[in-house]
Amino acid sequence: MTSTTSSRVDSATPQESAAMRRAFELARRGPAVDPNPRVGCVLLAPDGQTIGEGWHRGAGTPHAEVAALADAAAQRHDTRGATAVVTLEPCNHTGRTGPCSEALLAAGVARVVVSVSDPNPLAAGGAARLRAEGVDVLAGVLADEGRQVLGAWVHAVERDRPFVTLKIASSLDGRIAAADGSSRWITGPVARQHAHDLRGEVDAIAVGTGTALADDPSLTARSADGSLHEHQPVRVVVGLRDLPADAALRGPGGELVHVRTHDPHAVLAELASRGVRHVLVEGGPTLATAFLRAGVVDEVHAYVAPVLLGAGRSAVDDLGVATIDDAVRLVTRSVLPLGPDVLVVATPAAEAAAQTAARPSTDQEP
Repeated sequence: MTSTTSSRVDSATPQESAAMRRAFELARRGPAVDPNPRVGCVLLAPDGQTIGEGWHRGAGTPHAEVAALADAAAQRHDTRGATAVVTLEPCNHTGRTGPCSEALLAAGVARVVVSVSDPNPLAAGGAARLRAEGVDVLAGVLADEGRQVLGAWVHAVERDRPFVTLKIASSLDGRIAAADGSSRWITGPVARQHAHDLRGEVDAIAVGTGTALADDPSLTARSADGSLHEHQPVRVVVGLRDLPADAALRGPGGELVHVRTHDPHAVLAELASRGVRHVLVEGGPTLATAFLRAGVVDEVHAYVAPVLLGAGRSAVDDLGVATIDDAVRLVTRSVLPLGPDVLVVATPAAEAAAQTAARPSTDQEP
């Protein structure tokens, strides 16, 4: 297969950009919780018409590119000379399925447009393999949107540790409990259900032994009617103290993992060894503070209720901040009203700056 310099396109065409956004939509159909990333693919004929679509439906199933090729074949479309628009660089390794790079070559695809290059060294190399066979490959198209679709997966692979979301539910003045220790319920039912839905989208939930012993939580993901979600995250308890035999954490729900350490890095290493990509740190303040001081919090979900307590336990303990210049600053990503409450999603300012600096220079807009 060959290509000439005159036929090469060094930026995404309007049709390719539109196809990439369609590929993002397809990717989101994949399972939110899976060891593999959510990937979508659209095949375009030389005239720009869509001839096939596909997405990855979960571990062990055909990858998005192969699914799109199968869709094109089912419609009796010729894929020779086609363009594959894919949200993640085609893989170049054999796992449960074969290399997507080889499938695209066998199908006669002439051009591949990629949003995000694969950070996984075991799977990467598809772009180089395709280029070596004369296929035009354009990477970095709508890369910011592509990374959003990949979500926690891409961060976990790049850092070689799980993506960490810190969840806080507090009063307007930052309290998680009143002076007498009572805390149910600071936030309302809409916010609490939203938090349960978030649990259903992560691989693991972590609390400290203090919270586990004081509150006896079940750490399950439940629907509004109280039934368990189909996916239940791994329940992680961090700390040295033992849990009682009748603890709610030993009841129905996800696997229980007790990590006997106070070191957040050790916790993440243990979870990474178990295939966890996204962990939700729920409590309490001691654990939240430990993860913040360790610098491993990637995102904060703060559920804030319009309630003033004036006293009681704070959501976060001493962070070692002696002056305002040392404050842990966050960048607000979204604000979502939830009944009377508000959810603020924010990322550490230093992390946001690093992502901006690392943004590929080949980002393409239509």
